[in-house]
Amino acid sequence: MLFNTIDFAIFMPIVFLLYWFVFKKNIKIQNLFLLITSYFFYACWDWRFLGLIFVSSLVDYLVGLSLAKTEEKAKRKTLLITSLVVNLGILGFFKYYNFFIESFQEVFSLFGRSLESSSLNILLPVGISFYTFQTLSYTIDVYRKRIEPTNNILSFFTFVSFFPQLVAGPIERASNLLPQFERKRQFDYAKSVDGLRLILLGLFKKMVIADNCALAVNEIFTNYSEYNGSTLFFGAFFFAFQIYGDFSGYSDIAIGTARLLGFDLMQNFNSPYLSRNLGEFWRRWHISLSTWFRDYVYIPLGGNQVSKAKWIRNIFIVFLLSGFWHGANWTFIIWGFIHALFFLPLIFQNKNGHFKDVADPGKLLPSLKSVVQIGSTFLIVLVAWVFFRAENVTHAFLYLQEMFSVSLFSFPMVSKGLVLFLMVYMIFEWLQRDKKHLLEIDFIRSKPLRIAVYYCLAFIIFYFAGDTQPFIYFQF
Repeated sequence: MLFNTIDFAIFMPIVFLLYWFVFKKNIKIQNLFLLITSYFFYACWDWRFLGLIFVSSLVDYLVGLSLAKTEEKAKRKTLLITSLVVNLGILGFFKYYNFFIESFQEVFSLFGRSLESSSLNILLPVGISFYTFQTLSYTIDVYRKRIEPTNNILSFFTFVSFFPQLVAGPIERASNLLPQFERKRQFDYAKSVDGLRLILLGLFKKMVIADNCALAVNEIFTNYSEYNGSTLFFGAFFFAFQIYGDFSGYSDIAIGTARLLGFDLMQNFNSPYLSRNLGEFWRRWHISLSTWFRDYVYIPLGGNQVSKAKWIRNIFIVFLLSGFWHGANWTFIIWGFIHALFFLPLIFQNKNGHFKDVADPGKLLPSLKSVVQIGSTFLIVLVAWVFFRAENVTHAFLYLQEMFSVSLFSFPMVSKGLVLFLMVYMIFEWLQRDKKHLLEIDFIRSKPLRIAVYYCLAFIIFYFAGDTQPFIYFQF
């Protein structure tokens, strides 16, 4: 079930009314209702994969209980390994089996040997990377004794499968989300209103920004050999906004939907294209994933509290794993490598931790220095996005070769209206850069005027939505 469909427009009000008006008095029944609702939501894609969510949930629930009963290091480590093997084994089989088989075949072919092996026609379960990382974080935190394991199986199963963020995040931590299932929720009017604003904003990002950009992106990337360098540049430019509008739009709708039900999910995007270096970009882009890798991979490896050589190693491991998490294709690994490579200057200059505040706070216009920093960071991100979008590595290199040819300075064959629209949108992001989201417009004191802004945005969505496109991150 997609957020931007009539099905969800019917589904969500029914869930909201039953949740608050029928099941409000009993938290266990509320949680059971959310669990059934979440499983139904997921089954709308393919009911056969519900078993995978059930297995992941059951394994980590039992591992958590077992960890609470023993202090013996060997047994605790065995339990953790059990969770890792089951969860990553399922993820690896469904997502990476064919990738490894094909890669082995290619390696053998380099030496003039052919390896007979057939790939399987394996369907990728929607959202498997997201809920796998979410349930793993619970087991790891229990193992580290950072949280107490829950013995409430209903709360835990609902935590793993919570439908607003089940298939594309944010990847929640048990320390934040799980306790919210174990305490009584009270309807909060202000929180619900803000949830509706986030849903409206998310639909705008997805249906107006992402879906309109997708049309241009699909045309340019498919027929890249027919276009000049400047057009290819804008093809990558449009993809940057397609994936941003698509993924941050989903996150906004997920967070807003959760708020309607009385839950607080973590912020997943924070104006990433206003970042002044890659360190800041990764503190603003897909925050739930970048912090997951920070806490469960980067810091355990030693983080930056090691020699510079090992620090660089840790950076590359995290970015390469991040690329591999996104998909079974060398293009994603190269995408991660590019980010790691351009992250190195921050290490050598000790600037990784810079820019934790918004650019030019309190100023209407950006300084020239900020413009240069934001522009150069965006250019690096844009080039990396070419690998993310390309069908294969050869496609990406040929695309970039033509993009950076002399024809880069020729006149682009793209919609000037779309370019202007995206520039205007970024102006609004700049003006709202110190807010939690774009529609946090409480500075408009007049309530009728604020409502008029919401209706105007709804009008834009209705009349300017592009052809419906699948959410990009469903494939991950």
